[in-house]
Amino acid sequence: MSDRTALVVGGGGFLGHAVARALERAGDRVVVPRVPWDDPDAAAAALREAVTAVLERDRPWRMVWSAGTGIVASGEQAFSSERAMLDRVLAPAGIVTSTPGEVFFASSAGGVYAGATGVPFDEHTEPAPLAPYGRSRLTAEQRFREFASDAGARLLVGRIANLYGPGSNLRKPQGLVSQLALAHVERRPSSIYVPMDTTRDYLYIDDAAAMVAEGLDAVAAGPAGATTTKIFASQQGRTITEVVDAVSAAFGEPLDVREGHDLSAPFHGRDLQFRSSVLTELDDREHVPFEEGVRRTVAAVRGSR
Repeated sequence: MSDRTALVVGGGGFLGHAVARALERAGDRVVVPRVPWDDPDAAAAALREAVTAVLERDRPWRMVWSAGTGIVASGEQAFSSERAMLDRVLAPAGIVTSTPGEVFFASSAGGVYAGATGVPFDEHTEPAPLAPYGRSRLTAEQRFREFASDAGARLLVGRIANLYGPGSNLRKPQGLVSQLALAHVERRPSSIYVPMDTTRDYLYIDDAAAMVAEGLDAVAAGPAGATTTKIFASQQGRTITEVVDAVSAAFGEPLDVREGHDLSAPFHGRDLQFRSSVLTELDDREHVPFEEGVRRTVAAVRGSR
């Protein structure tokens, strides 16, 4: 065990839980704050207390922020309370730290680059969000840059591709692999409201978590207050048709997939493929093969019902 404390905000969620496990395996003392998310004032107070407690210790520290509000279909109002909370939690007043630490903020590659041109997109691509969700990720990224500068921390902004794997929140209407599997287990059709050749990058959850943990190590040697922005992706594009075929193969039978309609359809980019040119050593790994990851996801969804 190291003497480093890692605060994981959103540690009960899909990515946060996986990252917490990865950091524990690396020897960190992981703290997951209990946050009353339904009460914005109480949540901000609890988070401010947790952040201050970690930073005030005279010992190495890290903070992972994987909590987020809303999805691509959410309207602007859904993100206003999140902005206010970040302003309160990350305000410089009262932040005292004698030991520079590392911070990871989980952003969204799909949200940030939804309207960009020049596939595949990398860290030099100009962000072009189509929806309030993507714009809110850019606003939050900037807030964390300001916090890192104030606290003398090294910030890693992770613009993350589509995560999939066991452990996702099945009640949240996102995550194509798990939602296709859930619909099939519940014997109902899946509605697809974008063209079937819509292309996405799917990153297995444990691969993403390992990359986050290694990324924090990679930026630790950087100057205090510095920000590194990296795309976290498998760097392999797959169409919806290919995803449906993989889920169908995992079940051993065809899925009932139908054309649907949703007002958020224009917010979804047609082709979101990525290449990373930053901290490329994190990408030099053997990812879980997509078909295997889908099989594990389907088995987890089956086991949850």
